[in-house]
Amino acid sequence: MKKVILIVLMAIFSYAQSTFSDPQPTFEKPRKLVINLHDSNLEVVNHTLGSIYNILKEYPSETLKVAVVLYGNGMRAVKKDYDKATLDRIKSLMEYDVEFIGCKNTMETMNWTENDFIDDVDYVQAGIVEIIEKQTAGYIGITPY
Repeated sequence: MKKVILIVLMAIFSYAQSTFSDPQPTFEKPRKLVINLHDSNLEVVNHTLGSIYNILKEYPSETLKVAVVLYGNGMRAVKKDYDKATLDRIKSLMEYDVEFIGCKNTMETMNWTENDFIDDVDYVQAGIVEIIEKQTAGYIGITPY
């Protein structure tokens, strides 16, 4: 009976494990994702953050690079006056080396400055161009929602 239980548990465990495509992600050649966030709707933002957490659970941290590019209304998600619980989730993701990159063009259009945003956001002139450049550099572009 113990052998049957052990076999069943091993089968369940092996089925639950994610399998990665070749080439396997490594420290030298990690999976690289660029996530597009152009919406400030709380449900959309939190769904996107949840998707990032799910991705982080599947890959060993040293084999994954994640960049979130915010532009247009998506910039609101990293403003200091946005939903506190959501900002806490974003700050937590930053601790896992998820990079958040904001669009200066959006900031200029909305008369916002870097002081309006949480710490540790990086900035580029054009968010949409950053997505193009990340993809050219081998990042896989996704929009989770």
